[in-house]
Amino acid sequence: MAWFSSGSSNAALIANLKNNGLIQSEKVAHAMLGVDRAHYAPALAYQDSPQHIGFSATISAPHMHASAAESLLPFLNPSARILDVGSGSGYLTHVLANLVGSEGKVIGIDHIEERGRPQPSLERQGDGREGFREEGPYDAIHVGAAAKEEHKGLVEQLKAPGRLFIPVGTGSQYIWVVDKDEEGKVKREKSFGVRYVPLTDAPRE
Repeated sequence: MAWFSSGSSNAALIANLKNNGLIQSEKVAHAMLGVDRAHYAPALAYQDSPQHIGFSATISAPHMHASAAESLLPFLNPSARILDVGSGSGYLTHVLANLVGSEGKVIGIDHIEERGRPQPSLERQGDGREGFREEGPYDAIHVGAAAKEEHKGLVEQLKAPGRLFIPVGTGSQYIWVVDKDEEGKVKREKSFGVRYVPLTDAPRE
């Protein structure tokens, strides 16, 4: 039921995502209710579709943010350390911060400097394709734009256990969920087809 969850308000959007089975956890619902998309999307904030935010970037559709949060939820414990690569508007970074609470730490990294959105997290400017080793390792890593390949450096920065949620592909794109178990063994699962903007270099001045 993706794409059919638009609402007239943030509360209506979250309710529709729940009713359509895209949000299954009350924790995710509560975290998303606590972040009004109107603070992050310049227009059509409650429409269940991607929206342009400038710099050839988008804020992903709400159902994709819900899917990412649900997938990473088992690793979002109260003391978790999370990396949000290609954090863009900062919306999901804020949702993830709500999920880990005040004892956790969420770091958003993007090659575009902070856009002035309200968020209780750390923002870093840089090439997220390289991760951010200074603050790692991470319980969970989310990638918000399509990578040409998995980027082994991100997997290396996962804790054991840890999970990476990443869209991969240049033509056909798929979400890959990469799990590292307690012994460091890595398992990769191809999940579902998506359409994301690509992870790119910083725009030239």
